[in-house]
Amino acid sequence: MSATTHPLTRSEHQEKDITTLIGFWVYVMTDCVVFASLFAVFAVLRTRTAGGPDMAQIVDLPYALVETLVLLASSFTCGMAILSAQHRRRNGVILFLLLTFLLGATFLTMELFEFHGLIIHGESWHRSAMLSAFFTLVGTHGLHITVGLLWIAVTIATLFKSGLTRGTTRRLALLSIFWHFLDLVWIFIFTFVYLIGGMH
Repeated sequence: MSATTHPLTRSEHQEKDITTLIGFWVYVMTDCVVFASLFAVFAVLRTRTAGGPDMAQIVDLPYALVETLVLLASSFTCGMAILSAQHRRRNGVILFLLLTFLLGATFLTMELFEFHGLIIHGESWHRSAMLSAFFTLVGTHGLHITVGLLWIAVTIATLFKSGLTRGTTRRLALLSIFWHFLDLVWIFIFTFVYLIGGMH
């Protein structure tokens, strides 16, 4: 028997888009719970240094500020990619996604460099409960950034292959939500871990 597949109607496409968006927001909310838990753990353990250095001694605030500016710049370029998509400018979308990828990769490299510097000076997650909480919180954010970079790379490849279809535009919108969410989480990390946590 042969089955005939009918293209989705406009209302069916809209219903699918809404369902996908709601499902993605549910995922974002669960991620909020994960990060909220990690923030709570860090708040409890930030004074548990086991005789080692506290946050004020290991924080490099100017370095963290540069990281923050880089990530905020990537949020701007991601927003410009969405704006280009709304104007059906595929090349503009690809350009701004490439810039977002480069800025995100720069941020991740800086974060890994910071971790490496702490580890080679003996301040790894094994050193104290505070450092364990710090590496877990910041490292989880870094893992999300890595996922975002892979998502950006796949989206760019899809745009080269298929252009600005309804599907690629929808996935681009979800990517934008995810990336802006990571920027927002980092603002909280910078404020509570680096600024407040780094105070004597």
